[in-house]
Amino acid sequence: MDRSWMYHAPRYSQTFVNGVQTFLNFAFERTSVNGEKIVCPCTKCMNMKYQSRQSVLDHLICSGFQPDYLKWVYHGEGATSASTGATLNEEIRDLLYDAFEPEGGSGGETHDNVSNYSQEANNRGSKFDYLIKEAEEKEKDEVCSFCGSSRWKVHEANPNHEATPPKKKAAKILRWFPLKPRLQRLFMSSKTSDHMRWHHTERIKDGKLRHPANALVWKDFDEKFPEFASDPRNVRLALASDGFNPFRTMNVAHSIWPVFLIPYNLPPWLVMKQPNIILSLIIPGPKGPGNKIDVYMQPLIKELKELWDDGINTFDASTKQYFQMKASIISTISDFPGYANLSGWSTKGEIACPICGFDTDSKWLTHGRKWCYMCHRRWLPTDHRWRSDNRSFVGQQPDGMEFRDAPRPHSGDEVLQEVDGMEFCVENVARGPWKKKSIFFMLPYWEHLLLRHNLDVMHIEKNVCDNIVGTILGQEEKSKDNYKTRLDLQEMGIRKELHPKKRPKSNITFMPKACYQMSRGEKTEFLKTLKSIKPPDEFSSNISRCVQLNERKLMGMKSYDCHMLMQEYFPIALRGTLPDHVSSAIIELCSFFKAICYKDLCEVDLQILESKVSLTLCKLEKIFPPSFFTVMVHLVIHLTREVRLGGPVAFRWMYPVERDLLKLKLFVHNRAHPEGSIAEGYLAEESLTFCSRYLSNVETVFTRATRNDDEGYQNDIEESNNLCPGRAIGRNLHLGVSIQKRKRSSDSEIDDKSLTQAHRYVLFNIESVTSFREEHQRIVKQQHGRRKQGYELTKIQGQQFADWFKRRVARMEEQGVEVTEEIKWLARGPLKSVKRNSGYFVKGYRFHTKSREKSLKTQNSGVVVTVEGESYASSRDRRLVHGVTNYYGKLNDIIEINYSGQLRVVLFKCDWVDINKGCKIDNGVTLVNFSYKTHTGASLADDPYALASQVDKVFYVTDPKNKDWEVVRHVKVRDVFDMGGVHDQVGPSMNDATFNVPNLHTIGDDGEDGIDVTPEMEHGVELEENEDGSVLF
Repeated sequence: MDRSWMYHAPRYSQTFVNGVQTFLNFAFERTSVNGEKIVCPCTKCMNMKYQSRQSVLDHLICSGFQPDYLKWVYHGEGATSASTGATLNEEIRDLLYDAFEPEGGSGGETHDNVSNYSQEANNRGSKFDYLIKEAEEKEKDEVCSFCGSSRWKVHEANPNHEATPPKKKAAKILRWFPLKPRLQRLFMSSKTSDHMRWHHTERIKDGKLRHPANALVWKDFDEKFPEFASDPRNVRLALASDGFNPFRTMNVAHSIWPVFLIPYNLPPWLVMKQPNIILSLIIPGPKGPGNKIDVYMQPLIKELKELWDDGINTFDASTKQYFQMKASIISTISDFPGYANLSGWSTKGEIACPICGFDTDSKWLTHGRKWCYMCHRRWLPTDHRWRSDNRSFVGQQPDGMEFRDAPRPHSGDEVLQEVDGMEFCVENVARGPWKKKSIFFMLPYWEHLLLRHNLDVMHIEKNVCDNIVGTILGQEEKSKDNYKTRLDLQEMGIRKELHPKKRPKSNITFMPKACYQMSRGEKTEFLKTLKSIKPPDEFSSNISRCVQLNERKLMGMKSYDCHMLMQEYFPIALRGTLPDHVSSAIIELCSFFKAICYKDLCEVDLQILESKVSLTLCKLEKIFPPSFFTVMVHLVIHLTREVRLGGPVAFRWMYPVERDLLKLKLFVHNRAHPEGSIAEGYLAEESLTFCSRYLSNVETVFTRATRNDDEGYQNDIEESNNLCPGRAIGRNLHLGVSIQKRKRSSDSEIDDKSLTQAHRYVLFNIESVTSFREEHQRIVKQQHGRRKQGYELTKIQGQQFADWFKRRVARMEEQGVEVTEEIKWLARGPLKSVKRNSGYFVKGYRFHTKSREKSLKTQNSGVVVTVEGESYASSRDRRLVHGVTNYYGKLNDIIEINYSGQLRVVLFKCDWVDINKGCKIDNGVTLVNFSYKTHTGASLADDPYALASQVDKVFYVTDPKNKDWEVVRHVKVRDVFDMGGVHDQVGPSMNDATFNVPNLHTIGDDGEDGIDVTPEMEHGVELEENEDGSVLF
């Protein structure tokens, strides 16, 4: 129907009036209210107000139709596009089907299932009526039936001039989001029901730890409770909790504690994602609950007991059947203070370690007035020589030797015996480490778990990093080395070279310089190296913003900054600053943290880590003072055990929980009621999240592209040879969802020499041409084999193969030999016009050319090509390199060459380092020097190109120890998991851990340069450092 009159015909014309009458007849037949009114589509009412027929006619003649209303959807007309309407209707039908199918079942459902569901609905109604009745009975209660406290906030006496007393306000409001319907929703939705059985149906069982299901806790739980394990759909949960300030200003003290539940049944790439984390409780502020958190968790524990004992009848959308779903909590996730709140064990004082328990080794520092936790020699082999070293270590035995075994963690039965006599939800007033009996022991299975509470690697790593940075830089109030520390050393009778001393010609006391202290020059070099780091896009931390060069400090580091500093930057920045035995011990600790965070580990790896970390901590005991060893440093010794029991660290640390807390903070719009704002925001987001799973052509949290989305288009030939993987940075035209980004590509011509080099590289790296290369190699050997060496024969073949290949294919076509289209296109050669890009996505990486990233704070131009087999290091090198060889380069240009308009190949043109002259290994660190280049492209025989599918990503940092050299660090792809398949991404191997460092030597006297001490020092006054590295007081 032609509706151009709506916007093109004058509104006073008869054509427009007749058209309006036609519209009114159409609308009143379909959408009128009692035949009297319809919504008015004029520019003022905008289909928002109901008007009579005459009013609508007047409005349209006076104001006209609202813009773009050619399809009368508000007046009974369906979608004009059948495909769009069908897709939308199908998506809505799927959503409604999953939401309401359990009520009646599908056509094949039996009457018993429907009856069971009806009976369950009746039971739910009865329970709901019971809860309403119970609430009505308790509504009139003025005090708590358990402790006798008032249910209301206490107000001052009512002034005489007020006619009525103020309205009562509840003392505390606990917001509880029932768990059962949220778990049922995971199975009722066809989008998630299959994923809930992934751990049983698709998980590869090859002995590697990639998922909590591979760990001992899960396996032991299945053995002890076979009935629960018999149905893989039964849900295993992790409980996480932490406090946060809901306001943007930190001067307002307010702490809200949400309680999250994380379903571990999901695949690794979905477990810790925000849409799958369930909010269960919002414990109100303004003060944190502390040990009274059990009082607030009672409704959740009651629900968990019901899910364990009876389960709940649930419809499984994947099998179209009902089953009795059960659930259990297998561990908790929290920071270390939260560990105390959840477990009941005090994480402060003499026996603060919950793993060592009553066997914790600690020592009170008299002058420092704090506890230190050492004696890591207990984890060394029984015959290790350091166990009998009483000069370098502090031992509990009178002779300073240590021959005791490592402490054994207490089982659940032993814990119950220790808390015997305590009541649930009541704090223990008696002295001792147990402050309460944890409410989790109400769960029948809790005492049988091997790992009930997880140590948080995120906060442990941050605290260790802060200790190291503060001590080596001597930062005020953060350093673990001060005058009181030296007095403690003197009292213990160890490290005599570090004891406070008197100046020979004066009465000034000074502190000798320790080996772990940096001089002013070393601090400057250390911080300059950190300041110069340009991290790749895959790293979320910009450590340079934390560097204060003038003050020689690192300030404002967040948890992730410490994470990257420990795992990537410390091994670089420490080079050439501290003595070798100090820097090597710190680097060993950094390597341990990096290895423990891998996404796939095996038992052999864990045994190596377990033996190395105890040795590393003992080395640190020989270097740093006792005050350095806080309980967080001590907890490092237990991390390997927890990985063995609970699985990879990525499923048990606080990073995902902290991100979820930030999301909850964004929900707060009413500062007077932050908890209510969070509850409303979460319910709204939860509903939208469920609905968005069914929308495919709309950008949602599930359909939006990832940051480095490399999904492009390849035809069959390009895909079989992986010639054009990924896509250029810009708008992705191959996705259903539009991504608005500026396109960065241009068409240009390439010079003949570069085109010849690119074409030659393609022919020598495409599998379909292998038979032709072998044939030509035999011909070259027959012609020059006696007079030429292997290198010269390879060079001749590189010069002649492209022309020979073109003639060979043409001759085959003349002879009537069948030749594939792919070979024909390759033989004709590429077009001279190429497409250039300054950025490219491939293999999950983001690559930039050097020219593009000049003004950026990130570095994405570093590439590496790994070659297995025999290769030549450079165009002039006559020696074959055997084995696995890495070729490092920097990206100069990205081109896409085209063969006959049918075949595309993406090539990276790079500056390549000569691995013979410009590459070396220094103490386990790879160094490159771009002053020594090879394959520059100046000669026709050079190969400056590499296929986009061949490159991986690295980044370079200027080496502080060697001029003109740069340290190479490999980059890991985000959100990639090794699932054990042949084509799956393989994570870093254990060989990357830098544990092959020299043995530590006994710390000697570092000379008379030190820190002078005056009586003011005894009162904690710290002053500025002198040029010679000493500090006067």
